[in-house]
Amino acid sequence: MTTTPTRSFPLTFGLDTFGDVTHDADDRPLSHAQTIRNLVEQGVLADRVGIDFFGIGEHHTDDFPLSAADVVLGAIAARTSQIHVGSAVTVLSSDDPVRVFQRYSTLDAISGGRAEVILGRGSSIDSFPLFGYDLADYEDLFEEKTNLFAELMKGSPVAWQGKTRASLFTQDVVPHPESGTFPVWIGVGGSPQSVIRAAHYGFSLMLAIIGGSPARFAPFPELFRQALDSFGRAPLPVGVHSPGHVAATDEQAREEFWPRYREVIGRYSKIRGFAIPTEESFMHEIGPGGALHVGSPETVAQKIAQTLTSLGANRFDLKYGMGGLSQDALMTNIELYGTHVIPRVRELLG
Repeated sequence: MTTTPTRSFPLTFGLDTFGDVTHDADDRPLSHAQTIRNLVEQGVLADRVGIDFFGIGEHHTDDFPLSAADVVLGAIAARTSQIHVGSAVTVLSSDDPVRVFQRYSTLDAISGGRAEVILGRGSSIDSFPLFGYDLADYEDLFEEKTNLFAELMKGSPVAWQGKTRASLFTQDVVPHPESGTFPVWIGVGGSPQSVIRAAHYGFSLMLAIIGGSPARFAPFPELFRQALDSFGRAPLPVGVHSPGHVAATDEQAREEFWPRYREVIGRYSKIRGFAIPTEESFMHEIGPGGALHVGSPETVAQKIAQTLTSLGANRFDLKYGMGGLSQDALMTNIELYGTHVIPRVRELLG
C-alpha cells in the first residue's frame, strides 16, 4: 500500500555530500585542501539555485577527508543567505554531545538560524579507533549520548548523569541558540529501534536508503508516527537520503557515475560487506526498484516523486557526488537539481 507525503510539513529538498575527493580534468585526485575548497563553492552554488539544505557527512579517511564538517559548513554559511546547513551525519557515538551541541549552536549563530544536525550511530566506524572508543559499546554509546543531547536541546542549565562521560550538575552550556533550538534528526539505516528512539526524544526521522528497494522502508514512517503518538508527541518530519547523480541526459549521467560507483563500492565491499556491483545490478538500482537516483532531470524528478509518495515523506536529500568525479560534473549536478529537478518534483506532487 502506498501513502502520500504528509501535508502537515512543506516539501523540502537538500543535498548531502561525504566530501569525496574530486579529480581534475586529467582524472588525477585533487588534494584534500582543494577538495574542501571546492566543497565550499558547491554549497554556495546550492544556495544560489534555491536548494533548501546542504549537508556534509562526517568521515575520517583518505578518500573522504571531511573530519570537521562544521568548519566547512561555517564557511558556507558565511557566504550564503537562505540555505540551511548541517551534518549528514554526525557520528555522535564517538563524539561528545556537549561539543556537538556547542559547534552546531555556533553554526546556528553564524548562519542566522539555519543550522541543523543529523545524528547517527555511524555505519562508517573509522572514528571509533581514532578517538579511542570500543566497538563493543556501539549501542550503549549512542543511546546514552543521544539522551544527553536531548537534555542539551531542552536548554540550560543541564543536569545529567551517565557512564560514558562526566556528569553535568546544573551546568550552563553555551552558546545558547538564538531561537532556543535548531532542527535535530536521527539518521536510520534499517533499525526499528532507531526509529522508536527518534520518536522518544522528539527528533525528526531521516531514512538513509543507499541500496535496494526504497519500498522496504515503508513501515518505518508509520512506526515513527505511531511511536510519536504513543509518547504524546506532535507529528514530526520524515526525510529520505539517497545517492544519485544528475546530468543533461540519462546516458551522460550513467556514463559519468557508473565507473566511479563501481570503483568506490567495489573498494569498500570487503570492508563493509557490500556486494561488488555489476553493470546489471547498477541498472537495477537506477531503475524503479532501486535506491540510486541517476539520470536526466526528468528521470530523477520522477523517481524522487515516487520515493516520497511511497514512503509518505516530506523531505528528500540527494547524496550527490562519488569519488573521482570532477568539480564541473558536481557543479552541473547541483545546478540541474536546483533549477530543474526540484521544481519538477513540486509540480508532480501538486
